[in-house]
Amino acid sequence: MAFEQLAESVSLIEKDEDVSAVWQTIFNTRQGQWLADRIVEFELTPENVREILATPRSKLSARERAFKTILRNRVQRGGILAQGAGLMKVGENGRGLASRWYPATFRKRILAILQVKNRISFAQGDGMEAIRRNAGRRNAAFFIDPPYTVAGRRLYACSTMDHAELFSLVSRVQGDFLMTYDNAGEIRELAKRHGFETGLVPMKNTHHAKMTELLIGRNLSWLHEAGTAEPAFFQASLEIFADSPDDRG
Repeated sequence: MAFEQLAESVSLIEKDEDVSAVWQTIFNTRQGQWLADRIVEFELTPENVREILATPRSKLSARERAFKTILRNRVQRGGILAQGAGLMKVGENGRGLASRWYPATFRKRILAILQVKNRISFAQGDGMEAIRRNAGRRNAAFFIDPPYTVAGRRLYACSTMDHAELFSLVSRVQGDFLMTYDNAGEIRELAKRHGFETGLVPMKNTHHAKMTELLIGRNLSWLHEAGTAEPAFFQASLEIFADSPDDRG
């Protein structure tokens, strides 16, 4: 939305303290540049990785905490940030810890975000509260990505939430919205109860098994018209955010 100038401004809300440290660092020009350079300069060895991950949070600055979070996401199985996740061993294509470590690509993305940071604001907080504060705004659109109902407990540090309350809150939103969820019976029933439309898009889990994710909105005609074809929006999203081994810049 920010890159394509599809909104006058974009507000990001994140509850997890470690993930928040990443965004707070990136949106600070000097610290964001430091983070981009730190990623490229880091020598990815098992010894260096374990040293960083073993460093207590209390001994890290905000930008060092951001780097540690990105490193954890890249070297732990499935990118899981929840406590107890182990390091990758074989990894993708047998590359072990380096399977998902593309430093030049990450640096390029961070520097690109810095170019549009004036259109983006970030706040650490509760997304539910942010929706509640802006529910009456007809000129606000919401993209809501809650933790999965079951798997969220093992995937995220902040996974506990009242899904029924979220649906009740979103039903009072005056602007448009799009939610992504796991394709669970509980969620489909909540969507039906509130008169929302649902649709499925393909995805892969950490074991590369093909699955579907649930999209929820008031009007998903654009998705249904696409039929089985992947909508252009999601093609672009996958291209921008999917792991890329292309480190040639």
